[in-house]
Amino acid sequence: MKNDIHDLGLVLESKVKLIVIESWDEPRVLQTLTGLAVRRNLGLFLWSITEGLQRLGFGAAPANEEPTHEPEAALKLIKADPQPNLYVLCDLHPFLDDNPKLVRLLKEIAMAEGAQRPTLVLVSHALKLPPEVQRYAARFDLALPSEEELLAIVRDEATRWSERNRGARVRTDNRTLQQVVNNLRGMSHGEARSLARNLICDDGAITQEDLPELNKAKFQLLDLEGVLSFENDTARFAEVGGLASLKRWLAERQDAFLDDSGIGRPKGMLLVGVQGGGKSLAARAVAGLWGLPLLRLDFACLYNKFFGETERNLREALKMAEQMAPCVLWMDEIEKGLASGDQDGGVSQRVLGTLLTWMAEHKAPVFMVATANAIQRLPSELVRKGRFDELFFVDLPDAIVRADIFRIHLQCRELDPEAFDLPALASASAGFSGAEIEQAVVSALYAAQARQQAVDQTLLLTSLQSTSPLSVVMSEDVAALRAWAHGRTVAAD
Repeated sequence: MKNDIHDLGLVLESKVKLIVIESWDEPRVLQTLTGLAVRRNLGLFLWSITEGLQRLGFGAAPANEEPTHEPEAALKLIKADPQPNLYVLCDLHPFLDDNPKLVRLLKEIAMAEGAQRPTLVLVSHALKLPPEVQRYAARFDLALPSEEELLAIVRDEATRWSERNRGARVRTDNRTLQQVVNNLRGMSHGEARSLARNLICDDGAITQEDLPELNKAKFQLLDLEGVLSFENDTARFAEVGGLASLKRWLAERQDAFLDDSGIGRPKGMLLVGVQGGGKSLAARAVAGLWGLPLLRLDFACLYNKFFGETERNLREALKMAEQMAPCVLWMDEIEKGLASGDQDGGVSQRVLGTLLTWMAEHKAPVFMVATANAIQRLPSELVRKGRFDELFFVDLPDAIVRADIFRIHLQCRELDPEAFDLPALASASAGFSGAEIEQAVVSALYAAQARQQAVDQTLLLTSLQSTSPLSVVMSEDVAALRAWAHGRTVAAD
């Protein structure tokens, strides 16, 4: 807070008489302004529609006998004050629409010259000034808490919980604690404290199971609903069959992304492959492995019929992702939103330009995972080297991986894999994707329920034999995709 007081003092020294502070953490704003007033020996006054104009701290109040609940009366009193007092107006923004008298009063206060004139500070969660006042105002942002401050907040809340519970210690480990601190980045001091308190008060522990709920609460707090959605189901890599090269590649880059060791953060990866091969599951697993929130960009919500709105929607979505950082941003089937064409009035080209600019310039720790089924439809500007750290090809699983996928899905449904001949199932499912194997297991479960018997090897083999995999139905497309990927991509397995 000392830095905020110092920086805000520099704004005052610039003789600006109108300051705008946008923040959800009003108590901290008022605390900072109080510290500034004390340090500079200024009178401090607070206005709200409910309480009117009130004196905070020291300083003589301007003479007035009229009530000041209405903003016009308060602004007239401030304008007439001959002292360099500091006036803080909370949530004035609803009154500025279609009220030329208030706008003019603001402008006259802002234009006043001389050291012995009051300074007006407008505080709100969001505030857009009228154009005629904008150029007379200075905007100020409170500094977000550093990593050390966030860690201190979590420890302070842990201490408070211990005091309330007869000295019991909050259970956690250093890795989880560091992940919590990472995921609290971008929050104000008050928001971080509230999230940390909720994290601890339930069971007196901070565990890996708490991270998804923390990320969800942060997403809701930032009010990011719209073209971005928060994905709760972030799979563990233990639930992803195969993809050994991809898993190793991610493990090597985890510390570099989270700690920014100096060699540069990984930007992201593009996953190309056969439908159902596990690209979407891998995208979810990255977030689960790294303990980060997963945001999904929905291109169906992104596009808008009005000129320029689609690009604006994308810019807003990318800005929101930066607010959630560190996070994983998943663009599923990216070719559907960026495929080049001449039939959309140039929208796809403008969207592509917006995305490429952001990819080149953003500094926030946002790891991008893009998945595509039809790589040929993607523009060359996106797939060239340097846009993504790596381009992986996710092929159909081989026999060993198919056996592992059967084991995973049988275990997920409380079936003992040891009771099945997994190599035989793997052999019978040649050409099947991971998603098709899962559906075969589900189909066998339905059949067993209908026949009132347990799932066995025969039911699974029957389910496989009754299915035509995509590699057969669309063999030409699969062969063309494999031919394109050869020599251009890195095998994910």
